[in-house]
Amino acid sequence: MALEGVGAARAQVVRTGVSVLSAVASGLLLFLSFPPRPLWFLAPVGVALLVLVLRRFGTTGSISKKSGFGYGFLAGLGFFVPLLPWIGVYVGPLPWLALAAAESLFIGLFGVLAVVVSRNRWWPVSTAAVWSLVEWARSNFPFGGFPWGRLSFGQPDSWLLPLASIGGAPLLSFGVALTGTGLAAVVCTLAARKKPAVRGRLVVAVATTSAASIVAVALLPTLVSNEPEAGERTITVAAIQGSVPRLGLDFNSQRRAVLDNHVRETLALADEVSAGRADRPDLVVWPENASDIDPLRNADAASEITAASVAVGAPILVGTVLVNDDRTTTNSVIAWNGAEGPGERHDKKIIQPFGEYLPYRSFFRMFSEYADKAGYFVPGTGNGVVHAAGIAAGIATCYEVAFDRALTESVRSGAEFIAIPTNNATFGDTEMTYQQLAMSRIRAVEHGRSVVVAATSGVSAIVSPDGSVVEQTPLFVPDTLVAQIGLHSRTTVATDLGAWPERLICISAALFLLLAVVRPRTTGNESVIERRNISEVRK
Repeated sequence: MALEGVGAARAQVVRTGVSVLSAVASGLLLFLSFPPRPLWFLAPVGVALLVLVLRRFGTTGSISKKSGFGYGFLAGLGFFVPLLPWIGVYVGPLPWLALAAAESLFIGLFGVLAVVVSRNRWWPVSTAAVWSLVEWARSNFPFGGFPWGRLSFGQPDSWLLPLASIGGAPLLSFGVALTGTGLAAVVCTLAARKKPAVRGRLVVAVATTSAASIVAVALLPTLVSNEPEAGERTITVAAIQGSVPRLGLDFNSQRRAVLDNHVRETLALADEVSAGRADRPDLVVWPENASDIDPLRNADAASEITAASVAVGAPILVGTVLVNDDRTTTNSVIAWNGAEGPGERHDKKIIQPFGEYLPYRSFFRMFSEYADKAGYFVPGTGNGVVHAAGIAAGIATCYEVAFDRALTESVRSGAEFIAIPTNNATFGDTEMTYQQLAMSRIRAVEHGRSVVVAATSGVSAIVSPDGSVVEQTPLFVPDTLVAQIGLHSRTTVATDLGAWPERLICISAALFLLLAVVRPRTTGNESVIERRNISEVRK
């Protein structure tokens, strides 16, 4: 008996070790599914592996909610630690690891909730819905949320991408999660001991796995093309990548050099147009922070921008930093109309905590000397649409592209194409810029709009409404993209529905959780009554 006990203990240790390693591996698979790698298909596999850990790989019994949290947290670390090192490139590892750990708590929460809903017969659907519920939570809380790393943002090359056209990024994430939970259901069914019941369950599991893919493939013919429809028009747009003198947080000390770089690249484009080697643009897009010298207060900066706009013969959407009377700042995009000067503008509405502003600054100053380098930006207002030369541009500045509501409002307000001015110079030679470009590609499909990404140091890109990249620049070199894009006025189902697909998925997750909590109590009461009845019969 003693030997049997020792053997059982050793077996338990081995099972736990395998589960721990598998949980971490599931997170690594999710990371590997993200750009710049074209391995999007690893995301459902990563979800499936985590779900299998939470279901004891299809064997009998279930794990505790405490264990569910632990395995989920480990999966989160396996995912976010390699996904987010760009956070700490110039500020050290503490902010990077702290953020990775904070986001991993949400995956731990998923582990708990997945255990709770694991006992109903529809567990593949309920578990996928719970994943979406957790994505919604971490995209909104705390400090406005951090949507980076949503499953959908790793799927720009996936055949599931068309789902974004009817339900936006949330439905695409749900489709990936459902495919993964379906794969887990297939494995669990094949591992089941009750072989006579396998066939029927296997059919259901395979159907669950393939459901999102079938819907996505059916949607392919409905995607918006770059060609304008009747009554719409085509324009020529240019994206300027002026680059920066050097990478890092101190690029701001070279503000004039950054402005000069973008003016120089625009004047070079004007020369190409004059020589007949390039089409004259109808609109030019500069990156975020292209002019960190406030052109509304600095006549020299205004003069340079005006000269560039006049030379190229088109308005420029200028990414700039404006100083307010109270010495706070706004991260703005101004439509600069040649000699007429500044026109409409977009002030960034969703500003980045711990970057553009620092909550609890005095507290965080105790942990990092970089606390005082965080900005004093304030959020703007407006609908995110800027008009120039009769063109309605929907603006999402850098971080805003990660949030569903930003571009939904812009497109509903009449945006005919989307511009994403961004500055990634503070993140060095990391995968951040490719992760952000993937988000822009998802937004193109979600709203049926061409997307122009202008980055200070790269990657800049022109994205078709079907999510494909028409052109893109390399990193860390001055460059210019010139392309024809269609202006569109028709809205997609995703734009019309807005947040409702995500709301419905989250409501369904809440109902599954409520059912899971209520049913055991009901079953327990019924069991007590049944035992009493049997006792009375025996008497």
